[in-house]
Amino acid sequence: MLITALLTTVLVTDTVTLDKVSNLDEVLIVSNEGGGRRRSVKGQVASIDEHLGELRNVNLVRRGSYAWEPVVNNMQTERLSTTIDGMKIFYACTDKMDPVTSYVESGNLQSISLNSGLNGNPQATGNIGGSLDLKLRKIGFEAGPRQINLSAGHEWNGHLQVYGADAAFSGYRAYLNTGVFSRAADCYQVGGGQLLNFSQFSKVNVFANAGLRLTDTDVLEGTVIFDRATDVGYPALNMDVSKAQGFITSLSYKHQFSNAGWETKAYYNHIIHIMDDTTRPDVEIHMDMPGDSWTTGLYSLLTTSIGDYNAALQHDVAVNHDLYYNRLFADMTMYPGGAAPMYMVTWPDVGTFNTGLALTDDVSFAHNQSLRLSAKVAWQQQRLNNEEGYHGQKVFFPLMTDRYYQTTGRIAAAYQFSILNSHFSIGTGWGSRAPTVTEAYGYYLNNTFDQYDYMGNPHLSNESAIELNGSAQFSTFNSKLSIGLDANAFFFKDYIIGHLDSRLSAMTVGAEGVKVYGNLDHATIVNASLTADWQVAERLAWKGKLSYSLGQDDEGDALPLISPVAWRTQLQYSHGRLQSELEVRGNARQVNYAAKYGETETYAWNIVNLSVSYRLKAVTIRGGAENLFDKNYSAYSDWNNIPQKGRNIYLNISIEL
Repeated sequence: MLITALLTTVLVTDTVTLDKVSNLDEVLIVSNEGGGRRRSVKGQVASIDEHLGELRNVNLVRRGSYAWEPVVNNMQTERLSTTIDGMKIFYACTDKMDPVTSYVESGNLQSISLNSGLNGNPQATGNIGGSLDLKLRKIGFEAGPRQINLSAGHEWNGHLQVYGADAAFSGYRAYLNTGVFSRAADCYQVGGGQLLNFSQFSKVNVFANAGLRLTDTDVLEGTVIFDRATDVGYPALNMDVSKAQGFITSLSYKHQFSNAGWETKAYYNHIIHIMDDTTRPDVEIHMDMPGDSWTTGLYSLLTTSIGDYNAALQHDVAVNHDLYYNRLFADMTMYPGGAAPMYMVTWPDVGTFNTGLALTDDVSFAHNQSLRLSAKVAWQQQRLNNEEGYHGQKVFFPLMTDRYYQTTGRIAAAYQFSILNSHFSIGTGWGSRAPTVTEAYGYYLNNTFDQYDYMGNPHLSNESAIELNGSAQFSTFNSKLSIGLDANAFFFKDYIIGHLDSRLSAMTVGAEGVKVYGNLDHATIVNASLTADWQVAERLAWKGKLSYSLGQDDEGDALPLISPVAWRTQLQYSHGRLQSELEVRGNARQVNYAAKYGETETYAWNIVNLSVSYRLKAVTIRGGAENLFDKNYSAYSDWNNIPQKGRNIYLNISIEL
């Protein structure tokens, strides 16, 4: 939604000052500035996926126990923009088994910033559902001569082991923080004790962030991240991953004017993803499916303030120009027993050049009123560089060319005002996105969700949507009780989804047929939620949330992967160094499941989680139990209804030196 800091949630124990969070819907602090304590129930050893799950508008699609796909406002990757420190990064897996969020670690992360809906951050493109920006942890200048953090954790279900170490050095002229983080898990047990095969994984993440002060107003900063996951099992799919590797690097220059700041960043990243089925039993035809993604880009962001904060009118203006070039290539080799290997290009080495200009103006009329205006226009060119892949698709689309051009944009406005202890927001916006490489040029990609092979369609129209949103928050005069209501609605034109083509024959063994991506005339997605925070007593607090969503296509049928009614309630007790939390969360039965699109029903469930943490000087110990009563359940977003973990006991320790 286009709401601002009125509903900003900062999940952190200690006070954290954020620069200009007024344009964000929600900010989740993973670590304090300078590398301090983590607030999450599991602390530093919590995965990125677990941190994302704390955000109010975010759900997660699970295909295994690793690399969950973020969903914002019930929209998946195609309708989201996910960046790391503003850098564009694109996954290299045709099955979306490696979302951008899987290539960072909690030990390297400062915060996760969410802009819901069309109110995207300046670097976001095509963000109809929303945008996520993962801010890397940088100690900065003069933060203390050195800091060292150590962490270790163990989870008994699946024998997950987590180890991390990072160090930071800071002075007036330079700073450096670097570290290494590793995770490894065996297969986990579902509720009732049954082992879920192919749910294991292992991962190592190494990072370094450095800064150099050239003058009092000029700074040079650099980042290097190397992330490598191996032996990753995906029980919801028919293939696993032997290697998912990311190399991410950037160099930025910052200059501070008297009343403005200017940042220019150049970046490069390379993602390698290799799927195989060599560990699966009874494979009819063995396949190798590697994918590569290369992205190089640049953005230049100028921010300034016009007027005085004490004046009746104040403008905080941001102007951003960004460009990137991305290449996506994927192929597949099949090895039928006793016959020659068969080769097929599934992403035909698509090169995408995109450049855009964004403008944001946060206007403060008075202490109780503000208006946010934002807009962006982007132009892109796509070229199919692989001749074999291009000519393979041309068989089905004789009029297609090897080069395409698209123009996309968004514009949004949000007005907020406060009356006594109540805050209100209304907003609207329009935005469009170009088809993804999979939607436009994918070639016989098997989707295990509905058991169909999918073909891209180079003749797709751009998808667009109008967003309407509103929110209200009411607090008692002593602020002990706060109740919030918020809702948004997206009205789509040319909604992109797969359509059955009975003229084509499936290529994957066991597939039901072939679907080709096409445009629906219209579609609708509606989301609403009710939240409450109550400070029951000095040491006792209660939080609750109830949400409802609806998605329909142009024939009134349900869209896939739309959340049923969901709830979450938390009772928190703190006393000195001790903190504890009892949580109950669950979903109602999925009544409006999309049978038309291959979705099956999921049943209602509730689970209970318990956590306790104790801090003693530089040492923090955390423990708890998830799914305390060992419930066997699947959420609506668990791919092919794979069950989640049964009872899971965990214990971890963090040390700050």
